[in-house]
Amino acid sequence: MTLTRRKTLALLGGGTILAATAAAGVSVTRMPETAFAPWAAAGTYSEPRMRALSYAILAPNPHNRQPWLVDLRKDGEVTLYVDTDRLLPHTDPFSRQIVIGLGCFLEVLALAAAQDGYGVEFDLFPDGSDINALDSRPVAVARLIPDAATPEPALFDQVMARRSLKEPFDTTRTVDPATLAGVLAAARRTSVAGSVDPGDVAELREISHAALRIELDTPRTYQESVDLFRIGSREVAANPDGIDFTGPMFEAMALTGMFTREGALDRSSMAYSEGEKAVFANTDTAMGHLWQVTRGNTRADQIEAGRDWVRLNLATAAAGLGMQPLSQGLQEYPEMSGIYDQLHKRLAPDGGTVQMFARIGYGPEVGQSPRWPLESKFVHA
Repeated sequence: MTLTRRKTLALLGGGTILAATAAAGVSVTRMPETAFAPWAAAGTYSEPRMRALSYAILAPNPHNRQPWLVDLRKDGEVTLYVDTDRLLPHTDPFSRQIVIGLGCFLEVLALAAAQDGYGVEFDLFPDGSDINALDSRPVAVARLIPDAATPEPALFDQVMARRSLKEPFDTTRTVDPATLAGVLAAARRTSVAGSVDPGDVAELREISHAALRIELDTPRTYQESVDLFRIGSREVAANPDGIDFTGPMFEAMALTGMFTREGALDRSSMAYSEGEKAVFANTDTAMGHLWQVTRGNTRADQIEAGRDWVRLNLATAAAGLGMQPLSQGLQEYPEMSGIYDQLHKRLAPDGGTVQMFARIGYGPEVGQSPRWPLESKFVHA
């Protein structure tokens, strides 16, 4: 769950925050430049694997945990591991969503390598895997093959522009079915579908709203998100991951104590009640939805889902659309089981696993998400 920036500012801001912003001056307006430096560094490396990896670390992933670790000791290869300290045990108890994020990483790696003329062969989970938990075994070995590329510039060109748009959409702008069809055509490995039909949109808005309600009302799942809040530039610079809140208003709110993790957990506080309205403004302004189904639910299926998912995200960016995953209803903890079953019956009536579900629409431009530098992700296992 991510608090919507614009709505939170509008609801919590007012004169007090504006006054605090003016009084605090430069300390409030300072941005954590180091947290966004990896975006500027993308593509600046001469070594082919490093160059491809500098783009891969910009891939979408759950709660921006950036759970990837890489070993480059073997020439021409990248061995990918998962950082087991970056899992989400309450909202993602089997780490299915984490693996999807690793699949997004691998697809961006492949797209970037192709731009430089390298094909990529993947050996997934070469030492085996556990469907119930992730461990220290490698997730994938990627081998770069010179002169074997099939570049896809239409998608790769969107890597720097791609976002998960966590703002309300413009409900006066409909999404054309042909635009949706063009986005869905970007998938290669999984079954994808979507709808912009007003009746479907209304139904899926209601289900998404109910799923978010459950996540907020389940103490341990809500706590998991709050623990990952990064409030203000100092916190974001120290930990450029998780759910970031940066910019003058949030800096002032942090300085004045008006926005804290403790306040976000207090259900009687204005911070909680107005933040709650803000997140529901996202689900309730969906102007269409798209989803993805795999026949099975193996770790390899989850990787393939991630590879296609980032392709869909890149295609929405190319079409000028915003997209935000609505992962709550697909989470596999007991309190969510009713919504989980409802979504599967609705979106996968012939069976299979609904791996991802998102809202689409037209929304404002938003900034980049913080990232750990590439060099911090190297391991020597």
